[in-house]
This record gives sequence, C-alpha cells and structure tokens, in this order.
Amino acid sequence: MPAAEPLKEPDSRTGQPANRRSKDKDIEQALYEKRQKIYPRQVHGLFARLRLSGVAMLMGIYYFTPWLMWDERQAILFDLPGRKFYIFGLVFWPQDLIYLSALLILAALSLFFFTALAGRLWCGYACPQTVWTEVFLWIERRIEGDRMKQIKLDKAPWDGRKLALKGAKHTAWIALSLWTGYTFVGYFTPIRELGQGILQLGIGPWETFWVLFYGFATYGNAGWLREQVCIYMCPYARFQSAMFDKDTLIISYDTARGEPRGSRKRSADPGQLGLGDCIDCTMCVQVCPTGIDIREGLQYQCIGCAACVDACDDVMARVGYEPGLVRYTTENALDGKQTHIIRPRMLVYAGILIALLVTVVVSIAYRAPAKLDVIRDRNALFRETDEGLIENVYTLRILNKDGREHGFVISIGGQPPMELLIDNPEISIASGGVADLSARIRIDPVDLKSRSTEVEFQLKSKDGSVSVSESARFVGPLP
Repeated sequence: MPAAEPLKEPDSRTGQPANRRSKDKDIEQALYEKRQKIYPRQVHGLFARLRLSGVAMLMGIYYFTPWLMWDERQAILFDLPGRKFYIFGLVFWPQDLIYLSALLILAALSLFFFTALAGRLWCGYACPQTVWTEVFLWIERRIEGDRMKQIKLDKAPWDGRKLALKGAKHTAWIALSLWTGYTFVGYFTPIRELGQGILQLGIGPWETFWVLFYGFATYGNAGWLREQVCIYMCPYARFQSAMFDKDTLIISYDTARGEPRGSRKRSADPGQLGLGDCIDCTMCVQVCPTGIDIREGLQYQCIGCAACVDACDDVMARVGYEPGLVRYTTENALDGKQTHIIRPRMLVYAGILIALLVTVVVSIAYRAPAKLDVIRDRNALFRETDEGLIENVYTLRILNKDGREHGFVISIGGQPPMELLIDNPEISIASGGVADLSARIRIDPVDLKSRSTEVEFQLKSKDGSVSVSESARFVGPLP
C-alpha cells in the first residue's frame, strides 16, 4: 500500500492540517463553482437547418395564432372568466376536462415514444427553453458578433462601445420577452382588446402581472440561465435514461474510429502516425450549447441538438475523412451488433398512442353540444296520486355547451306508457347557460312489471341540431 500523506502543521485559524484544508477547499469549489459562461459557436449543416426550421415554425405558431379569427371571435381563446375554451369551431367547457387529461396523457406517451426511439428529440428541437434560447443567441450574435468577438467583448473593460452593445442586446431581449408575455396573456384575454388596454393604460392587475411575469421568465431563462435550466432545473434530464435502451438512437462519438486523437497535417496519414480520425479540434465542444465534450460518452447534459454532428462532419469534410465520427447511432451499433428500431417497447407505445388518439378524435367528433343530467328525488321513493298513479320526482339540469343560444324541447320515452309533467317543457338557454327544471313522471301501477323501471329523458333543440338523452330509474311498489 502506498504510504499515507503525512499531515502538515495545523492552521492557526481552523486547527486543521493545511493539506486537509486544501482538499476541503477543492471539494467546496467543486460543489459551489461559479458558472462559466458558455459561448456556443454558430454551426451550419443538416441538423442546424432542421433545428432552425423547427424554431421558425414553433415561434410562428406561438406568436401568430392568437391573431387568427373564427366566426367573429378569436380562433383560439381560453376564456377563464367565461369558462369557455375556444379552439377554432369547437367550444369546450369545464365539464370537458377529460379531454385535457387525454391530451396530457397523449403528450406524455409521445415523449416516451420519441425518447425511446431517438433520445432527447424534444429537448433538442421543440422544447420552449431551446427555442427561445436559439432566438436569444441569434440576437446576441447579430449585435455582439460571433463567438470570439463575444469573448473578447466580455473581457474588455467597460467603455462606450461595450455599454452600447450590451445595452442594445438587453433592450432587444427585453422587448422580445415583453412581446412573449403579451402574446401569452393574449391566449386568455382577447389579444386585440389586451393591446388596446395596454395602449390606454387600462389593463387589469392580473393581466399586468402575467405579462411581466412571463416576460421576466423568458428573459431570465433564455437570456441568462440558458443551459443551467437544462442541466439543473429540468427533471427530464434526470429520468431520461430510464427510457433509453441499447437500440435508442443517441448522439455518440465513435471511440474505436476516433482514438487515439491528435492534431496532424491535412496531408498526413493517421495510420502511420498511430492516430485515429479525431484531430482534436474541439469544434464539437465549442458548438455545444451545454458545454459538454461528446467524446467523453453519453452525458445527461446532452440535449440532443446534434450541433456536434454538424460541426464534426464539416471538419471531416475539410480534412478529407469520412463523415459520421460523431453521429446518431445506437449502443448496439457502436458495439458491432444489429440495431432493432422496431421492438416491443416501440410497438406498445405506438399502439397505445394510436388507440388513444383515435378515441379522443372520435369522442370529440361525436361530442354532444348539450348535456342533460337527471337527478331523482331521493326524499321519497315514490308517491301515489289521487288518481291511483305512481309518481316519481326528478330534477333536470341542462347545460348548453354550444357556441350559440338554443331553444330546447324535453320529452320522455320508453315502456310502459308514462306521463311527463313539467312546468315548462320548452326552454331557451344561452351559450354556456345552465337551467334546472323540476319534472314528474306518472305511471299506472298496472303497467309496472318490476319495482325499478328504466325511463329515458330526451332533449332536442327546436332546429334539430342538438339531440341528447339520459336514462334514469323509476321506482314503484312491488308488483
């Protein structure tokens, strides 16, 4: 065994040996190390174009959707005070919360499916943190210059030029952040009314709070925190590995081909130098938005943006080597084994996704624009009228879920013959309105074959566009 390191003289302030104090300081520095700003180099290539196309599409959807109109109203509007969710021609109510639950389940299953298929596709191409960070980086490059100019500017002393560049950058960031917050609130308050209220300084406190809060969150996350959100704040980075297997497509460095790495002249033969294809240019590190070295293996900080793939392929093309030293691949492929893209896990995820999606689409397509609830009076099972008929009392609750007012007619069907007594069998209910009615059903006891009989209340609109029914039980004496 190697001899233990002798303890040095204790420190006069702490009483601990000097070398132990030094180790404690190193541990403390590792735990509480100050963040080193990352300056990702701009990269060009196939995956960069795909990523920028996704950013443009998602940003366009987010910023322009609230301005779309449908039937003289905002096409997509979540009217919380009115308890209405407008999505183009559909109107959803709090009673339709099950569709939101189904949507969340679909989103979760989609995440599982695409993660098991190709790793962190969501993080690299569609996550809001990635999307807005890309836009903020673009603004930063347009104002401060490329990576080397940004590093040089940050190291330079403060002067008029640096103050002007930094001020212009943060002004642009804040303007975009406030517009982002304004757009976000525009999904819940009609965006045109919200704009007029802001110009007239007449918006309410809640709108003001959420515009500023969402704008501040965008400015802080995309402008300042950036990769810190992905590494330390996002829980997905911690449990993503549970959805990986050896057939999952991941971004990986081909160690067998690239090692040993080392610089060389372009005309040199790496085989004669005993080197692999990696020229140790560190371009894969310089373009990484989280600052990792992909050559060290798969790491939870990797967001799957494939910037290192584009950068490495560009370097390989310049030195005349085959592309793919860093690429989308699988652990099995790196080990020389066959990769199975279609496997039981993928089939299960896909089957559940398709079944749930079809169920949701069909249920929405056949969703009744009105709802009828029948509540039988339980204070008395039944009562006998002066004419000798058996009577049950019910409360009918009608909800008009359509986007316009309807006149409704209430009737009853089924066997045996029965009589419906209701104060107002025809009633008009406004969009989103609720009406409670008291109804009575009378049946001749001679026609009752059992103590409990099923009856059916029918609700139809006068124009015939709405028709729903609800069954209930009629209780009578023993036959």
